[in-house]
Amino acid sequence: MPYCSTCGSKVAGTAAYCARCGARQPAQAAPSTPFSNLSARNASLLCYIPLVGWIPAIVILAASRFKNNRDVRFHAFQGLYLFVAWLIVDWAVGPFFHIPEDIIRISLSGLLKGLIFVTWIFMIVKTSQEETVRLPVLGELAERSIAEQR
Repeated sequence: MPYCSTCGSKVAGTAAYCARCGARQPAQAAPSTPFSNLSARNASLLCYIPLVGWIPAIVILAASRFKNNRDVRFHAFQGLYLFVAWLIVDWAVGPFFHIPEDIIRISLSGLLKGLIFVTWIFMIVKTSQEETVRLPVLGELAERSIAEQR
């Protein structure tokens, strides 16, 4: 509970005047909410940071500030699905093609990982220009995820 700026007695947090001395109280600053200074464009960009964009994507999906922003939520879901594609390539495709020479494994796994990495960079560029690009399969999954939440 705050105190009067003049006499020091306790005043209610929303009181404009002190009940004891009648002095006007300074305005209380509005409480800061998470992401209050983060623009929708920057929130969308954070979702495409290679290898770690899944963390801001989950936080953005959980934040109440972007609950009704369809574009930011789309980018968050699409960024998550892009990371899942990276995990599938890393954990499933790489070990599946494990042969003694490792030439095919390195080339196929490396090629797919390079493609996903280039896609992350492409999405960062397009999102920074405020263009929404729907990736062939992942964009459809992101649209479905948004539709299921409504």
